[in-house]
Amino acid sequence: MDGATPRKRPLPIWIGRRSAASGAAEEEAVAGRARDEEPLSPAAQLFHQPGFDCCIVAIMGLGKPVDVDVIRSGLEATLVRHPRFSSVPVLGESGGAEPRWVRTKVVVENHIVIPDLEDQRRAAASPDQVVEDYVASLTSADMDRSRPLWDLHVLNFPTSDAAAVAVLRVHHSLGDGTSLMSLLLACTRKASDPHSLPTIPHQSRRPLASRKLHAGGAFTLLLWLWAFLILAWNTLLDVLRFTATSAFSKDTPTPLTGPKGVEYHPKRIVHRTVSLDDIRDVKNAMHCTVNDVLVGVTSAGLSRYLSRRYGQNVDEHGKKAQLPSSIRLRSTLLVNIRPTPGVHALAELMEGRQCGTKWGNYIGYIILPFSIFKYKDPMDYIRKGKEIAGRKKNSLEAIFTYKSGELIVKCFGIKAGAALCHRVLSNTTLSFSNMIGPVEEVAFYDHPIVYLAPSVYGHPQALTVHFQSYMNMMKIVVTVDDKVIPDAHQLLDDFAESLKLIKEAIPTKP
Repeated sequence: MDGATPRKRPLPIWIGRRSAASGAAEEEAVAGRARDEEPLSPAAQLFHQPGFDCCIVAIMGLGKPVDVDVIRSGLEATLVRHPRFSSVPVLGESGGAEPRWVRTKVVVENHIVIPDLEDQRRAAASPDQVVEDYVASLTSADMDRSRPLWDLHVLNFPTSDAAAVAVLRVHHSLGDGTSLMSLLLACTRKASDPHSLPTIPHQSRRPLASRKLHAGGAFTLLLWLWAFLILAWNTLLDVLRFTATSAFSKDTPTPLTGPKGVEYHPKRIVHRTVSLDDIRDVKNAMHCTVNDVLVGVTSAGLSRYLSRRYGQNVDEHGKKAQLPSSIRLRSTLLVNIRPTPGVHALAELMEGRQCGTKWGNYIGYIILPFSIFKYKDPMDYIRKGKEIAGRKKNSLEAIFTYKSGELIVKCFGIKAGAALCHRVLSNTTLSFSNMIGPVEEVAFYDHPIVYLAPSVYGHPQALTVHFQSYMNMMKIVVTVDDKVIPDAHQLLDDFAESLKLIKEAIPTKP
């Protein structure tokens, strides 16, 4: 890449280098379209609509400086063999052709970006801030639609907790978040055994009622009927609430609420590491799941943050405003409604072997409410989180929203489906998700991963909260619109402090 001209993009830091020969090779391959073609799914088309142009970013802290040649060779041998990472979307042409993926020749050098830092002294003095600002600048930079929609940015200088940082950016139309993370992990190997794929704990996805029935054996027809009625009732209520949200039901305006057009604003992505063992201690004490704990911690952190923000307002008598007692604050949770391809199956796919692995966006929505209240007992946040999450596990809301969205697209077109999704997200406050990561240290093409912090941007909300486990750590990743939430690190502090208080409130055994 030496001697090539910089690729011009609207970033405060110059990035990328591309040769004329390599660029012509990709353009010629796209023009020829001699490779296989696949139709774009409705969900993939959705992520190309105005106001819903979403990208997933995975920030990886690495344990040693990046050897770009090794990374490039690794990408050529694995990732670019995946059909989505070697195809470009063709969305609209004359003649009414359906949107489709067209295979193309991938020139890996065009997808590896090495920033040309304008201020080397600033990078040395405050490397964490430079990385944060750089990633924020990516959220306002369009991807080149003439090549496969992914790139890897290498920030090859030490930060406070890593020897270097790599940022993988992937357009959401390539796949849902869970599948893309599985694909990324399929590119890694155990640090202790470079020939072995990482170990990912299995996560059960069956409805709660189904688990109870299975656990009880052949319990009688009456028990089966009761479980079915609970599932049907919860699903009916969730469908009605989802319909109301898509039509008129809005969250209470709070300091976390994004303005109209927030999806077009740059986003800042910050993260904090907390102990996964602390979360497990709370889980064991409350006889619940890790997900229940994370819902409770999020409720506590948001309550703590909003209480401070409201307290900054003072009335004419000098009295600070209090946290309102009846705040409706909900999140949209994207759920992968089919089994996620395992890392072993994806590794085989990238090696060119046919393994029957399906790919794409098969996602439904769940609207998850958060309790915003100042409880005296911190454990009440976990009890409430367990109640909310437990009920959602016993509902088919995600399948309904996926099927209804598919039906709307089929009957009224992709623009109607995009308008529905946009309205649902605009009427809720944040996006929330969590993902299970490897239980042991892994290496990304012979580069040990110190931490993993994924997130998403481009949707109409000012706040996204994601939890990512890795080894014995849990990453809290917060993505914000600076104009709405100017103190993102303070919000992280509130999450971490809330977990600390909840851990300290665990009842001691006599």
